[in-house]
Amino acid sequence: MQKRKILDYITKIAIFSALSTIFYFFPKFPLPFLFPAFLDVQFSNLPAILGGFALGPVGGVAIVVIRTLIKLPFSSTAYVGEFGDLLIGLASVLTSSLIYKHCKTKKGGILGLIFGSIVWTVVAMIVNYTLLMPFYMKAFGFEAVLGMFENIFPNINESNFMVLYIFGSILPFNLFLSTIVSLITFLVYKRVSALFKKEIIH
Repeated sequence: MQKRKILDYITKIAIFSALSTIFYFFPKFPLPFLFPAFLDVQFSNLPAILGGFALGPVGGVAIVVIRTLIKLPFSSTAYVGEFGDLLIGLASVLTSSLIYKHCKTKKGGILGLIFGSIVWTVVAMIVNYTLLMPFYMKAFGFEAVLGMFENIFPNINESNFMVLYIFGSILPFNLFLSTIVSLITFLVYKRVSALFKKEIIH
């Protein structure tokens, strides 16, 4: 009985991980008129957050880690982008699932998603400031990076670049994306949880 439950739990993690990995690769698209082209909209955190709600924080963390490991061989950023996504995913999934674990009500779910979105956005700002943007500047040069923003911020220059990048791009982009993911999670979780409460392995 215990082995069957463990196998069932692992199988559910594998399903959510597969969905998260698929969403990590596509659909993936930029919003070039609002944000720089390298900020892609992708929904890989959606299955991870759903998995964290359905399987608990440990399951959610496992989903994010597995997704990242599968993506690493296809990295185009020397693993820096994947590491940043890993930190953002872990922060948002842990926050939302821990809150929901201690308050498994509709209100608890909403609070988990709200605070998860806030933590997601804050961690994304920190990661981009300390890790991702320094990497892009070193890899492509400051002038090339600056050119990606000139159509969005015509008055951008070396002195105001980081402020505009973090508060004009990273903050609204991640707040927008995390809000969309949270809304979808809120709308579909009841059906997903009903499905995953059943044992897959009999």
